[in-house]
Amino acid sequence: MIKVLIAEDKRLIGEGFKFIIDSDNEIEVVGLALNGYEAFELCKLHNPELVLMDLKMPCCDGIEGTKLIKSYSSDIKVLVLTTFDDDDIVAEALKNGADGYILKDINAEKLIATIKGTSKGLNVIDESVYQNIVNRFNQTDNKKPEYALTEREIKLIELVVCGKSNKEIAAALKITEGRVKNIITSILSKLGLSDRTSLAVYAVKNKYINKRFNYD
Repeated sequence: MIKVLIAEDKRLIGEGFKFIIDSDNEIEVVGLALNGYEAFELCKLHNPELVLMDLKMPCCDGIEGTKLIKSYSSDIKVLVLTTFDDDDIVAEALKNGADGYILKDINAEKLIATIKGTSKGLNVIDESVYQNIVNRFNQTDNKKPEYALTEREIKLIELVVCGKSNKEIAAALKITEGRVKNIITSILSKLGLSDRTSLAVYAVKNKYINKRFNYD
């Protein structure tokens, strides 16, 4: 059973999502929060596998809520849910550890599939938002020189795109977490990138990996 926590300041919308999610016999909603801090506190109480996180909330928004939850447990997946297809907001949420981003007009069937996919480690981003990030990346990427990446670096990038934490990457590659951080820093410097989000987009765009953020 996948335990899901919903963070949404509008109770009616939150209850609507709860009704849809609870209709699937593999998923259970364990709590409803009205802001990011409440979501953080409920995570400590219920330890859900996934948090469905609205971005625009009072007191503590979804961006800060994501940061709090990920600082508590990197294993809890955070799926950002909003009506705003603003790539700046998306990038900020992803930098704080969000595992995916979908718009509120998503249909029920795809919402269920997205929750299941994210809980299994897939990074899910709405197609229109993904394209915005790619287009933005392309505007500056033409000036970047091409560098060859080692086999280990490519494997590490693949794990980053899969949403793995530094601890999980270290275990998979049989190296220390400190070494993982150093390799990521080196890759970002080598490619002239600023964060994991731009690194993941670079990897997909340049076909270092075949996996894509969007999930159907």
